[in-house]
Amino acid sequence: MDIVKIPPMEKKDYDTLIEEGYVCRIAFICEKYPYIAPFLYVFDGNFMYFLSTRYGKKQKCFGVNPYVSVEVERYSCDLSCYNFVTLQGRLEVVEDSIEKKVIRQKFIRMMQDKQLSPNILAALGHSPQEPIESIATEERSLIWRLTGVRDIVALRNL
Repeated sequence: MDIVKIPPMEKKDYDTLIEEGYVCRIAFICEKYPYIAPFLYVFDGNFMYFLSTRYGKKQKCFGVNPYVSVEVERYSCDLSCYNFVTLQGRLEVVEDSIEKKVIRQKFIRMMQDKQLSPNILAALGHSPQEPIESIATEERSLIWRLTGVRDIVALRNL
């Protein structure tokens, strides 16, 4: 019996997958075992951006090794339809104040467009009772950008 291989996605297809999504997983390596954490993200057509609290294991891992794998997936409940993309690259902190303001506004728009619960603010260092705009007016979180993507694996169901 022949092995059936899952077909790869074209760039336009995995760009659409990334563009339409807003939650991913990032795998860090800083100890014996990888550490995987979920992140909200926005995609501007060139770069993926992530908000990260300034504490926790992800910060420790980022300090040890900024090279990561980022995975975005979409699937139906019965798994009859699925696709995913994994990108290997390097995280860097966005330092430019204008760029940070623009990216924070993109996060606010995305959260409003997707009608995300205010509870998600707690994962970003804010109280769910605070206005969503506090993400832009206070810098309790860092902004990371995925750069130097070296390997992309993008597959979909048959």
